Amino acid sequence: MLCSVTTVLPMLVNRRHRFRSLVPVFRLFAICLSCIALLGATAPQALAAKYAAIVIEETTGQVLFARNADKARYPASLTKIMTLYLLFEELESGRVSMSTRMPVSRVAASRSPSKLYLRKGQSISVKDAIFALITKSANDVATVVSEQLSGTEREFGKRMTRKARALGMTRTTFRNASGLPNRQQRSTARDMARLAIAIRRDFPQYFDLFSTTSFRWKGQRFNNHNKLLTKYSGTDGIKTGYINASGFNLVATVERAGVRLIGVVFGGRTGRTRDAHMVEILDKSFKRVNPADIRTQLTPVRARAATALPKTLPVPPPVPGALPVAPPPRRVKHASIDVALAGESAYLEGLPPSPDVTLTAGPMQWSVQIGSFAKRANAHKAAAQARRATDGVLAATPARLTMVTRGSIPLWRVRFHNLDETQARSACAALFAKGRPCMAIAEEKRQSG
Repeated sequence: MLCSVTTVLPMLVNRRHRFRSLVPVFRLFAICLSCIALLGATAPQALAAKYAAIVIEETTGQVLFARNADKARYPASLTKIMTLYLLFEELESGRVSMSTRMPVSRVAASRSPSKLYLRKGQSISVKDAIFALITKSANDVATVVSEQLSGTEREFGKRMTRKARALGMTRTTFRNASGLPNRQQRSTARDMARLAIAIRRDFPQYFDLFSTTSFRWKGQRFNNHNKLLTKYSGTDGIKTGYINASGFNLVATVERAGVRLIGVVFGGRTGRTRDAHMVEILDKSFKRVNPADIRTQLTPVRARAATALPKTLPVPPPVPGALPVAPPPRRVKHASIDVALAGESAYLEGLPPSPDVTLTAGPMQWSVQIGSFAKRANAHKAAAQARRATDGVLAATPARLTMVTRGSIPLWRVRFHNLDETQARSACAALFAKGRPCMAIAEEKRQSG
């Protein structure tokens, strides 16, 4: 209800009005004051119900600022970070390329803005789709991607949620690829920080795309909604979001003097106040971090290995079972799952014998395990890198990739088989000296029967 002083004052100054005629006016004033008081009380409460924030230092995982960090919130277009994560997976696996054309369905074309206004029957390349999601935050493009990767957006939402769980986003549920309103699509500030860390960690070759400030499509230029890219020194990503139910959201990554912070803000009243708050909490967080502590965390593993291992390793007597040449890699909070799980005992069990294989007593044969990886493409890449890093020891040895699970997380384990003890130990020594995890495993020889 609106109160207009211009409608009330003439009634007061008109001397022909009697006192009783002023009673309705006083009542009107009372109602107006009540409305103002009510609006003043509910507006901050509504904003508080949407607000959440967190700042994390990436290397150490230290939480420098947190407010409502684990409270369920609507992610809005922050959802598209996960859409892009899954699209990057497809690129890395080779199932799509930057030039792949994706068709536009009637459903995709009908999505509400923000959008490119794609029409049914058109197509868009993967490259253009990536830039449209990052800069324009196009909802029609998000649906195109979801249908390309999973057939329907509903199935893609399930895939997004499964990936969220695998990345440790335990409080996140996705129902669509864009972040358009859905009561069941919820996340938290902490989970979104985890996603920001994961997408940079797993796809460094694509992460720089988040720093794109503008994108051209059909002769029209679209500027990135993330204004911190040009207004806050060191910002190199990542995404904004807004729907009425969420308020103004932002995930930002900023690096200064070797210190990398990930900031998340949910529920800003406007884009400008959201950005101002993000700058405030990032400024305070940078002051709390000692760059020397970060440099200590980043000390190369190979430097520690060089002082811990002699240049030539004596070959110890064979001992049955798993024999680590060196300790497994240091566990770092928020480290990549590929690094954290490499060499863990849960993945060192031998393969079950095949029906046509029998074990016989005799000399031992050896294998080398270099890790367990969340993506098959990463497993292949690690195998190729291991061959190059071992000075020819593994050059002629095929790598075996085996699917294993830890809880509900599927992983690809990489082993090199059919080695003798000297080859296995030499390979692991070379890998560990270069900062790579490795485990030498002694096995009884198998004979086909």
